Amino acid sequence: MSLPSNAIEPLSFREALGHYASGITVISSHVDGEAIGFTCQSFFSVSMNPPLVSFSVMSTSASYPKIRQAGRFAVNILSGEQVNISNQFARRGTDKWHGVDWQESPLGNPVIVGSLHWLDCEIHAEHAAGDHLIVIGEVKALKLQTAAARQPLLYFKGQYRNLAVLDAV
Repeated sequence: MSLPSNAIEPLSFREALGHYASGITVISSHVDGEAIGFTCQSFFSVSMNPPLVSFSVMSTSASYPKIRQAGRFAVNILSGEQVNISNQFARRGTDKWHGVDWQESPLGNPVIVGSLHWLDCEIHAEHAAGDHLIVIGEVKALKLQTAAARQPLLYFKGQYRNLAVLDAV
């Protein structure tokens, strides 16, 4: 059986991938006295030993070259109460850090107060992939927050969502 040779239509591809729920993060760094960050939903774990994580970023990103220059980044895993943070860091050409409380991580990265957890990483590898870059980071430090009742910020079908617990069948 052969597959059709038609090119994948970008809007259909985007819609299909929109049916995959993902968490929302802000990737952040600090270089030359400037805090840098962007909203990222393409974040995932890679390896337990060594502890590696990855995110994808547009090749045309204005933020990522500065993160590459720093050689390190933090992954801020956003909570359900941080929709405004997600929206603010998704915009281009604005002061993304305006009104955002943050602290410095052990590696010197900004970590956003109120995030569920954060991971402090050094850039381990970078790979070109179409119109994106795949960045792999080695986790050097992390902070698990203690507010167990808080939910993660999720994105599904173009909207923010929250979790519902399902009974096992």
